[in-house]
Amino acid sequence: MHQETLAVIGGSGLYDVPGLHDVERVAVDTPYGPPSDEIVRGRIGERTLLFLPRHGRGHRLAPHVIPYRANVCALKMLGATQVVSVSAVGSMRESIAPGDLVVVDQFIDMTKRRVSSFFDGGATAHVSFADPVCPQLAASLHETTAAVLGDLPEERRPKLHRGGTYVCMEGPQFSTRAESRLYRQWGVDVIGMTNLPEAKLAREAELPYATLALATDYDCWHESEEDVDVGAIIALLQKMVNEARDVVARLVETLPDHRQSPAARALDGCVMTRWDDMAIEARNDLSWLLGPQGPRRDR
Repeated sequence: MHQETLAVIGGSGLYDVPGLHDVERVAVDTPYGPPSDEIVRGRIGERTLLFLPRHGRGHRLAPHVIPYRANVCALKMLGATQVVSVSAVGSMRESIAPGDLVVVDQFIDMTKRRVSSFFDGGATAHVSFADPVCPQLAASLHETTAAVLGDLPEERRPKLHRGGTYVCMEGPQFSTRAESRLYRQWGVDVIGMTNLPEAKLAREAELPYATLALATDYDCWHESEEDVDVGAIIALLQKMVNEARDVVARLVETLPDHRQSPAARALDGCVMTRWDDMAIEARNDLSWLLGPQGPRRDR
């Protein structure tokens, strides 16, 4: 019988989700090494949730050294059918205030040293990424977040924004003032360090992907605000984590059918290398994704 499993990538504070039971920590070995940390697996009702701390427990991993391939692979191996990222971001617009939430729908990749594909040796695939966010999952995420925020007193209710462009920088340093102003000229809405290549890898893994971005600051473009301060970011995130937990708890019960997502068959016709022509190492590394008989076009 068809069953949805939601994977959430974010901070360790998200694990304490209301109604989560049968909780266990699972170590996963992947062809790309271990993921950032053990994956927390639990259940709400009849559905499974998987939680992965992107930076590892204790925030050990900087954005540019996160094992993105291992993270996405491990979640897929554990049965994830959809992925939601909960990420802190800087706001690039006056209208997105610190404390606001954004369900983004586009990305600009400004990373420099990260491996962004599972097909990087012995096999080639060209996957469509024009619309990187699953529209069904993003719509459900927006609707669920709006319902959670609607339960808050009006004076404590942050604003929720539907749609927006997330520019992903390399980090771990924050932007220069010149970079921040340039990104604003491009029309981006928020800036972060972690959603790419994560979103690209999720698409290759045929996993619907969406992001709930938590705005914590105005980057350094805003003339009348203080420059980015890590202490202030952490303090604000701690205030926002309860709402994020409630969103996750409700979303798992209202997930759309992942089989209807554009991501569900993202590899169809996109694997250019025939199975018989693939290097043995590539076959072994990709068997979790392509199966023991190779890509679907060869079947």
